[in-house]
Amino acid sequence: MRTALTCLLLTYALTTHAEDRVAAARQNRTHALSELFASAGLQYPPGELYLRAFKQERELEVWAGARGQPLVKVKTYPFCAASGELGPKRQQGDLQVPEGFYTIDLFNPWSDFHLSMRVSYPNESDRILGGRPLGGAIMVHGDCVSIGCIAIQDDPIEELYVLTLDSRAKMGREVPIHIFPRRLDAEGMAALEKLPYATPSLVAFWRGLEPGWRLFEESHRPPRVSVDAKTGAYRVRPEPPPRAATPQPRGARATPSSQDS
Repeated sequence: MRTALTCLLLTYALTTHAEDRVAAARQNRTHALSELFASAGLQYPPGELYLRAFKQERELEVWAGARGQPLVKVKTYPFCAASGELGPKRQQGDLQVPEGFYTIDLFNPWSDFHLSMRVSYPNESDRILGGRPLGGAIMVHGDCVSIGCIAIQDDPIEELYVLTLDSRAKMGREVPIHIFPRRLDAEGMAALEKLPYATPSLVAFWRGLEPGWRLFEESHRPPRVSVDAKTGAYRVRPEPPPRAATPQPRGARATPSSQDS
């Protein structure tokens, strides 16, 4: 009985501490977020949020906007720590930050690294192309230490955590995060190909990421991404254009809805 009571009290204390940590982050950062979005001409929370990270440049960009509209870059957070080298994560213990197309699929207010948000590694491509075991628990977090994670400072992670949490609730789905080795323009691709460890298969992988970078550069809309079930290669294509309203015949009258008076 005493053991059960102790466990219950410990669980309550940990939950309360986590709630307090998130509540404090919200209290500390909501005003700054509202001002940040107002200066960008956007509502807070936004209808869409998109994150993309560049390992070489050590930057995490935040893009936001109205649902279905071109997104606007509202902020860039510098990495303060990231382990490994350029290239995807292929196995547990390789210290690599993943590269590819992911979402933020879990929020951890109990994190040992202040606050953390999980990247949805391994995805379908990773499961096809990676070794065993694949590993996991890849996070965007605070505290400036990294073993395969993207670390930013504690104040920025509070801001990003609250922003991503609020945006997920507004969007009704997970927030995408796309992680690239670097900016994949012609200069960037040429630099990757010159790396001493750039094998043909690694270069082919990076070339498979390039359309995702390029399509967003052209449209400021996150592309649609699927995975070839046999090869694990990404299939990247533009987001379809918004569906136009069906024109009514000339002289036709609209049918009143049940809400019309």
